[in-house]
Amino acid sequence: MGKKKKYTFIDLFAGAGGLSEGFVRAGFTPIAHIEMDKYACDTLRTRAAYHYLLEKKELGIYKKYLSEKKEGENGEKLWNKVPATVTDSVIHETISSSTIERIFQKIDSLKGKDSIDLIIGGPPCQAYSIVGRSRMGKSVEEDPRNELYKFYVKFLERYTPKMFVFENVLGLKTAKNGEPLKDLEQLVHSIGYDMQMQIQNASELGVLQRRQRLIIVGWKRDDVNAKGEKYCYPQLEKEKKGYAVLKDLFSDLPQRKAGEGKLTEIVSYTMPLTEMRYLKESGIRNDLFEFTTQHVARPHNVNDREIYCLAIRQWYDKNKQLDYSKIPSHLQTHNNKKSFLDRYSVVNPDGCSHTVVAHLSKDGHYYIYPTPNPTVETARSITVREAARLQSFPDDYFFEGSRGAAFKQIGNAVPVVLAYKIAKELKKQL
Repeated sequence: MGKKKKYTFIDLFAGAGGLSEGFVRAGFTPIAHIEMDKYACDTLRTRAAYHYLLEKKELGIYKKYLSEKKEGENGEKLWNKVPATVTDSVIHETISSSTIERIFQKIDSLKGKDSIDLIIGGPPCQAYSIVGRSRMGKSVEEDPRNELYKFYVKFLERYTPKMFVFENVLGLKTAKNGEPLKDLEQLVHSIGYDMQMQIQNASELGVLQRRQRLIIVGWKRDDVNAKGEKYCYPQLEKEKKGYAVLKDLFSDLPQRKAGEGKLTEIVSYTMPLTEMRYLKESGIRNDLFEFTTQHVARPHNVNDREIYCLAIRQWYDKNKQLDYSKIPSHLQTHNNKKSFLDRYSVVNPDGCSHTVVAHLSKDGHYYIYPTPNPTVETARSITVREAARLQSFPDDYFFEGSRGAAFKQIGNAVPVVLAYKIAKELKKQL
């Protein structure tokens, strides 16, 4: 038997495709992405078209699409330029007992005679996250998202991949006294898989963001690979490179004030790639594109910009985040001075950012741009492109939908570079 040319995967709860992008970069081939959010599905279709055109050496079509795109348009002008099979790999469905058979049928027709080597994905985690649990109170117990891991197992049962990757928040270990996690392990075991979990911090694996996630890797218990070796949890080598957000991640993007930029305009870099070592190393910026997009800042009222100035100055002077209860009373608009006192936070310019989350779609207070010597005129929160870079998405990645939809997709994603590091190690085993 000849060497297998491609390793295939299915991405469940795919979001905007951060996990998938890392696996594609490592040389895996996606068969299907299943996702419930309409705009994330549009983003996945646009990215699938990009990868197809890249392979066909027709990236000019994609560049033309980005340069002519109008705000409010979906991606049809691009999707129509590639075979329907490319965009049909994105299945817009909510995974549930009433849809699972239909999803199976769609995947079966997409994969044809191919086997599935890998299943990846992370069920939505609001019901497991500490913040989600505090916000939702008692209703968290009834949240249907608690049960989604059971559907993940049904996909393992149906497609019997060699290995799987299940990504989630640390809260999965403590939610309901750890019952869902124990149950997941038992279910996986009952269908012939072993699994192991480790907490991975993206900042130790080449991402300029402190983001801790539970990464579970599973494998068929009795399987061995071509070399006769058993599968195991991948060894991820920790990195210490000393890159900094402001200098190495943001500095080649043009200046923005609050409300400046457009969601669909072409943005030229202000520095050559040769001077941006981290961007090149991480694959965020490449030689194929001389521009990026979506460098758009949300508008802010004067009151918020004044608070941003205080927060930034305090960060530069004392290396400390702002305490909301201690800001001048004329700037305080919230009565709650007991919890969420860090609701105004500056992205650390000199190291890694704090965790990017989907709340970014509601406001930008938790992600203030670290403007040196800020004024009320220049203070702002981070742009869509800056947020995407914190999640290590490549600059040629386009997030479909509104500005808020883009922020939400980015906040919910798995950092691409983290996914790539996992994928690369798994591929060696296969």
